[in-house]
Amino acid sequence: MTDSNIAALNKVTETLIDSYDGYQKCLDVAQDNPALRQQFLNRAEERAALINKFQSQVRSLGGEPKTDGSVLASAHRKFVDVASMFQSDEQAAINALDDGEEYLAERCESCLDENLSPQAQDLIRQAQVSAKAGERFADMMG
Repeated sequence: MTDSNIAALNKVTETLIDSYDGYQKCLDVAQDNPALRQQFLNRAEERAALINKFQSQVRSLGGEPKTDGSVLASAHRKFVDVASMFQSDEQAAINALDDGEEYLAERCESCLDENLSPQAQDLIRQAQVSAKAGERFADMMG
């Protein structure tokens, strides 16, 4: 069970890192909107705290935690860079966030289907709740 816990936690960690990176990119885009910047900053800080919890749990299980996001997310951010040329940068960022939060929530859901310890399930549920809150935020902004 330990290996499956480590694998599931690392899968979600990788996606949390992608989400954190996405919020960091949004901070750059929202230079002229202090209220929106603050929202992005708060969400980035929340993701950083979740990443630390996940990495600590993986270490406590004897595993090596993920420290990088996925290649797919990097490619998606490049696509968003191109897409933002054709719409407002803020709107492109919010659309990308909505997609990313939906993906994070789905990834959490798929990991919860595995046979995991209660501690791993609790952490993954925390990430899922955060992702769904991020989706609602993006929907309100979009």
